[in-house]
Amino acid sequence: MRVLKFGGSSVGHAESIKKVIEIICESGKKNKIVVIVSALGGITDQLIDIGCLAESGDENYKSLLQKLEERHLETVQQLLPPAGQSSALSMVKKYFNELEDTLNGVYQLSELSKRIQDRILAFGELLSSRILSAALHATGINNEWKDSRELIQTDSAYGHAQVKMKITRQVIEVYFSSTDSNVYILPGFIARDENGITTTLGRGGSDYTASILAASLNAEILEIWTDVNGIMTADPRLVPHAKQIPSISYAEAMELSHFGAKVLYPPTIHPVRNSNIPLLIKNTFDPGADGTRVEAISNSNGSIIRGISSINKVALLSLEGSGMVGIPGFSKRFFESLANEQINVILITQGSSEHSICAGVEQSLAAKAKISIDKAFDREIDMKIIDPLIVEENLSIIALVGDNMKSHPGISGRMFGALGRNGVNVRAIAQGASERNISAVISSADVKKAINTLHEQFFETTYKQVNLFLVGLGNVGQKLITQIKVQQEYLRKHLRLQVNVIGIANSRLMHFDENGIDLGSWQESLNNGSPMNLEAFSDEIVSRNLRNSIFADVTASPVVALVYQDLLQKSISVVACNKIACSSKFENYKQLKETATDYNASFLFETNVGAGLPVIDTLNNLLRSGDQVNQIEAVLSGTLNYVFNHYDGTVKFADIVKQAQDEGYTEPDPRLDLGGTDVMRKIMILAREAGYKMDLEEVDNHSFMPEACMQGDIPSFYQQMELHEDHFKQLYNEAEKEGAKLKFVARFQNGKASVGLKKIPPAHDFYHLYGKDNVVLFYTNRYTEQPLVIKGAGAGADVTAAGVFADIIRASA
Repeated sequence: MRVLKFGGSSVGHAESIKKVIEIICESGKKNKIVVIVSALGGITDQLIDIGCLAESGDENYKSLLQKLEERHLETVQQLLPPAGQSSALSMVKKYFNELEDTLNGVYQLSELSKRIQDRILAFGELLSSRILSAALHATGINNEWKDSRELIQTDSAYGHAQVKMKITRQVIEVYFSSTDSNVYILPGFIARDENGITTTLGRGGSDYTASILAASLNAEILEIWTDVNGIMTADPRLVPHAKQIPSISYAEAMELSHFGAKVLYPPTIHPVRNSNIPLLIKNTFDPGADGTRVEAISNSNGSIIRGISSINKVALLSLEGSGMVGIPGFSKRFFESLANEQINVILITQGSSEHSICAGVEQSLAAKAKISIDKAFDREIDMKIIDPLIVEENLSIIALVGDNMKSHPGISGRMFGALGRNGVNVRAIAQGASERNISAVISSADVKKAINTLHEQFFETTYKQVNLFLVGLGNVGQKLITQIKVQQEYLRKHLRLQVNVIGIANSRLMHFDENGIDLGSWQESLNNGSPMNLEAFSDEIVSRNLRNSIFADVTASPVVALVYQDLLQKSISVVACNKIACSSKFENYKQLKETATDYNASFLFETNVGAGLPVIDTLNNLLRSGDQVNQIEAVLSGTLNYVFNHYDGTVKFADIVKQAQDEGYTEPDPRLDLGGTDVMRKIMILAREAGYKMDLEEVDNHSFMPEACMQGDIPSFYQQMELHEDHFKQLYNEAEKEGAKLKFVARFQNGKASVGLKKIPPAHDFYHLYGKDNVVLFYTNRYTEQPLVIKGAGAGADVTAAGVFADIIRASA
């Protein structure tokens, strides 16, 4: 014999019920079957609402009841041929007349007890099962309908009655041994107490009904038919890449169902587990799918973790005080006070210091719990040896579940490491000695991010998803988007990395798409975006709370740099092409670096110094390996190198500078390059990264620019350069006479930094530096006579974008 249970989604409307009939017909060809049915989809919730309206004296309950009746009548009419509808329609009318009388009593008395509510809710399953039975008869499938209340006996705890298993099994065995039908139809969820009064088994109780029948009949298998292909590794509504679990143990299924997995009602497992009956979860709308098989020992499939689940709307109760240390009985009194108020404890944790004890409960019961516990410990609270109960709300519990976690080291480390790197603060932790479950209490706002983070950590064998927010869509920003688009396949294949651009912005507009902006049409998306507001953009990044989030600043804006601190404090990594933050006051630079470390975020700014050249990364690797930097000499301005490599007096100096700007080599304000400010910032950043405290005013700038050129706006800057052409010619001629070239050189030695124009002789490393190339020489304890040299293009949108891209990949690790 097989027991099949169909949930509300499987009997939501006539078309889905027809699929149920097909499944019953197919299964009934080979086996005797018992079919347990839930109420039509959504009916139980609507009956609860109607009952509450009647209790409150709101006559609108009548119109809602009329709609429910019409829905059931329409279902009969859609399922049965006209000639066979009469008795079924009469049955529906009869039930709704009884329901109407009951609700009228509730309305008149303004009282809805749990006992009456159970009676009201029972009509949902009674109606659906009778309609299914009639539809089966109409299609030629003989069946016997049986009221579950005549088989399952419970106590009188209305709303969540406890089954008296011994007598229930006896009654079930007697009934089925005395009948000889091939198909039985029974309503789920409902039972009765010893006085014959209707009770219910709790929300999801139809699963439990089916499990009781399966265990009592020693069924071959229990099949739970729903609207998904089985138990998933995580809630697919939260995790788009959740996978079906083909096989799972009873113990694992119990853990997952307890911690919020909606496919199974937690008590369902006990009866079939005790009778060693396998349970199969199948999809009514995809009956050919394998589903999930639940049995004593599951196939491991090489997976340590079986699934991830969560419970929302949790409150954490914390009892603390020095008076608890070493004194027995506190835990007993704590949990007794909760038990006396019928408050179920979801999670327990206590430190070895015995200074505190914590318990997780349903948030709706937290106020009652506080009153009860404070009363139980009122003497100790008055003596100030225990603090009043602390209640924290808006929390959730996430749980990793898997039999194979036992004695497998490193799981907790991976779990909490992944959460920490994504800024998920853990309020409490619990793990039983069975090592089958690791639970953590976190903010409810972090649940989606936490579950996706853990799913990626333990189940995603394909790739890690990075969520990128990009501000600055000029030359460099556009090149960056193109590079990401071109490299997507390579990143997935070789680095197992998926870079999703979630938000983009320029100075006028911003646009977001949590599924990832189409990089082939991002301009169109941006044009349809909303007005740019930096605070709103930053808030959007935080509120979306996505895992592996990275903010990339490809601007030169001091205002954009101000958001770094807040983002880093949310464990959102920052990649800065913008030099403003790292060249600001040392204390601000230091704070940003420390914040990134404290909150497990990356703060990377390789392009601040050498565009795409690995200057900062190389410097950091030297220091990490124990070397010490004693001296740095560098040509750090691709712009100035370009200018002096092209200027020979035949073309005006101003025209060469304008050409450099037009080709995208200069800063938006070219005076920062020509005046030496940009190089000052770069050598200062290198000095700071080498471990020295330095601010910009401590860098000596031997500027070659006439003071008049640096006054006024950018147009006047070009005008003044033309007026001072003789000055630039003289600089060039003096160098040429000595057989030298002009290079703007930055130097750091003995804790001091300087920048200035130098005449470079042919024997020097800087002499053969062409185009827009940069070069950096590191003299260290290991590189004494021959420096470590880094050389290459130091300006240009392509190489700068590549440097930003490299930092994004590094931050994704």
